[in-house]
Amino acid sequence: MASSTEHAKQLMIDWKGENFAFGAGSLKKTGAFAREYGTETLIVSSGLERGWINDMLSEICESLDGNGVFYTVIPGSKPNSPREDVYRIAIEIAKVMPDSIIALGGGSTIDAVKASAVLAAYSTEQVEQFLDADISKLSTVEPFLGMGLVTKIAEATAVSPLPIIAVETVSSSAAHLTKYSNITDPLEGQKKLIIDMAIVPPKAVFDYDVTVSSSKALTLDGGLDGISHMWEVFMGASGRDFFDQVADICATGMELIVNNLPKAVENPDDLEARTALGLGTDLGGYAIMVGGTNGGHLGSFSLVDLLAHGRACAVLNPYYTVLFSSAIQKQLAVAGRIFHGAGYMDDPSALSGRELGEAVANGMLAFSKSIEFPATLSEAGATQDHIERMLSAAKNPQLASKLMNMPVPMDSARGDIDTYMRPTLEAALSGDFSSIPVMEA
Repeated sequence: MASSTEHAKQLMIDWKGENFAFGAGSLKKTGAFAREYGTETLIVSSGLERGWINDMLSEICESLDGNGVFYTVIPGSKPNSPREDVYRIAIEIAKVMPDSIIALGGGSTIDAVKASAVLAAYSTEQVEQFLDADISKLSTVEPFLGMGLVTKIAEATAVSPLPIIAVETVSSSAAHLTKYSNITDPLEGQKKLIIDMAIVPPKAVFDYDVTVSSSKALTLDGGLDGISHMWEVFMGASGRDFFDQVADICATGMELIVNNLPKAVENPDDLEARTALGLGTDLGGYAIMVGGTNGGHLGSFSLVDLLAHGRACAVLNPYYTVLFSSAIQKQLAVAGRIFHGAGYMDDPSALSGRELGEAVANGMLAFSKSIEFPATLSEAGATQDHIERMLSAAKNPQLASKLMNMPVPMDSARGDIDTYMRPTLEAALSGDFSSIPVMEA
């Protein structure tokens, strides 16, 4: 385990260099990061109503004081980054006009700050002119949803969103490291995405020891989210020039999480397990900056009224594993070794084809059941209405990247959603692998 942990640390250093402070004592570096951008920052903090955040906030403020940086503190976001919180934070940014923004919290607050910084950076006239946005949506997040639109307006205006120092508190989405901002429309019950290199926080901080305050549910959801990031990217890497890079990242991260998530739940104060989880989920962030997520994440966006994100992905991915089994034989061999080594499945080395896919999928489900996660959508309370919502979302052009990231890309216009995705999701509802087709490369 020590070798996997050390290898994970080196992967992170090779990737982020001095722009990411991680591990014990890293909170003390927040002030120096902020000082690089000026003398005033806005701290957007989750958990202000809860005591556990106070020690972190105090340490950050002390670091800011020591570096001559003035600060204002405002509340962060509710879970799943609802639009209303994005707009509220954007207004505060525009009022304070700081040199930088410190986003202190989990993925919800960090994602909300990413989107809020974008909204605060551009006028409605600029959004209308350079993004050709509908007049009724000029003051909303809608014109930026999709891929590369923040970069487009930033290049046209020569204005970039304010720099963000993302201080992570949860081993989960790795929002502090990535180009993604997930925003929820509460009325639709649907998550929507900004995907853009322009919103990657230029500085990030994560002291893994602070995650001992995470609840059991949050720890579990976050760990499964990390596995989902790596498994979906790894599945989609077949035939890509980054396959070997992703294989190293994902094998290392998945092994850390599978072997340490149960330990962290059993003993929340196990700092070795907490470090392994943090590194594992951060490698999940690395993975989604090299490749992209696909089926599990796409479906999870339509389940926000029912399941936490990590749980939704954990339920869906075994079924997508069977669907794509023909195209991911190398990946299945790696995952099979990890889940077999952790005791969740028999040795799969003699298996191949769909049989190997189903064996690994069952290993994933056995792992989920061992930590009391649902194995089917029906166990989680989903209905046929949720299936229809997921299928409808899959046809939304704003989420088309998820279809293209699949091991065998789906084409909505060709009818792939109904031919392949529908029976896969219905299998996830019932738990019956036999109804899943195999999508050939």
